[in-house]
Amino acid sequence: MDISQVLFYALSAMALGSAIMVVISRNPVHSVLWLIITFFAISGHYILLNAQFLGIVNLIVYAGAIMVLFLFVIMLMNLNAETEPQKNKWLKLAGVVAGGCLLLVLVAALKQAEVKGKVAMLGTGDIGLIKNLGHALFTDYVVPFELSSILFLSAMVGAVVIGKK
Repeated sequence: MDISQVLFYALSAMALGSAIMVVISRNPVHSVLWLIITFFAISGHYILLNAQFLGIVNLIVYAGAIMVLFLFVIMLMNLNAETEPQKNKWLKLAGVVAGGCLLLVLVAALKQAEVKGKVAMLGTGDIGLIKNLGHALFTDYVVPFELSSILFLSAMVGAVVIGKK
């Protein structure tokens, strides 16, 4: 077996295991921490597929900023088992039926997908490289890129003005 296959299987096992732990953890803080581990594993998959920019952005934005925000919100809400309302049995049954229907739709969609003969390019190709993204941003999309930077600058100035009051 190749090292990329070993890494793929290890990252897949880590992603699946931590995603299952997100769902079955009773403590919401532990669920957020398991979700951060899931995002790390997904970023590893992006890097294996030679999409370094997407992997790093996934780490910075999702595992870094959004999960920290979720963690602060959960800690500020002070969720206790005593304050949580008990759910009705019919509501739980409706959730199980809805989840089963979603699983049925996903299986039917995957059954018709054509995946035979399609192999991901590992370590080859230049689709996800940062160099190509920068070249496209500063040649083909330079005007929208500069307009969005002006929009972000005006939003920051507005936030500072509002914050000073």
